[in-house]
Amino acid sequence: MVALGEFEALALDDRENLLARPPRPWSSVRLRNIAWWRGVVLVLTGAFFLLPLFSALRFSLESFSGGLTFSAYTAIPSQLGFTAALSLSVRLAVVTTAITLGLMVPTSVYVHLRLPRLRPFFDSITIIPIVIPPVVLIVGVLQVAPTFLKSTPYLLALEYTILAMPFVYRSLDAGLRAIDLKTLVEASRSLGGGWRTTLWRVIVPNLRTGILSATVLTLALVLGEFTMASLDLYQTVPVWIAQFAQDDGHISTAVSLLSLVVTWLVLVVISSFDLRRIRRMAQIRRDA
Repeated sequence: MVALGEFEALALDDRENLLARPPRPWSSVRLRNIAWWRGVVLVLTGAFFLLPLFSALRFSLESFSGGLTFSAYTAIPSQLGFTAALSLSVRLAVVTTAITLGLMVPTSVYVHLRLPRLRPFFDSITIIPIVIPPVVLIVGVLQVAPTFLKSTPYLLALEYTILAMPFVYRSLDAGLRAIDLKTLVEASRSLGGGWRTTLWRVIVPNLRTGILSATVLTLALVLGEFTMASLDLYQTVPVWIAQFAQDDGHISTAVSLLSLVVTWLVLVVISSFDLRRIRRMAQIRRDA
């Protein structure tokens, strides 16, 4: 027993010495190696994304004589069907975003408040649109959709709502996990606020980051989706690009680059709203 006690005492002393020992600082060689590898990864990633864009830009600016010209870009508005395709894509993006947020925001809030144990089930349900191929989804929808929906392009908005559901639900779920939802709702209800007032004036302002993320993902999905629109025989911008590429590759490439730039600018503008709020809140905290 004495030997065992001495062994335990020695082990305890070794543990205390190990915990009391300051951590070894990383050597400058290790830091330089990490910085070097980060630079390599950054350069390779940038080349992977930028080289195809540069090649497409150079191709769109090339003339038949081998020089550089902007004729492919100036000729875009006058091309047959482009204005109608752009208008349809914008309308579908707005309608899809409105439907998706109108359905998913109250549903996500209700699940977090009333059905927290079913969150894993909803996580599994919302991932189904990613598992099912869009071709199968659009064929099934066309078989069961009523005639008045088949005759309108806004059937695509309902289909895009299903496709966007996994991304929107996870964005809202992350936003709801970041706030004390139950306390906010109880405080609003105790002050006499109804459910609509609580949702619109209490929950939505605190959920702005998640809503903006969901909006960005939905817009990116709608503006770049090709399969469903093509099978549904509607000409959105991606469908127009694919069809027009057979007539003039320079103009179709120019439209692809412009759509990419415009989509990126829209996403930056939407994201900037939340950045302004974060900076304002940080300034208020510093002043306090």
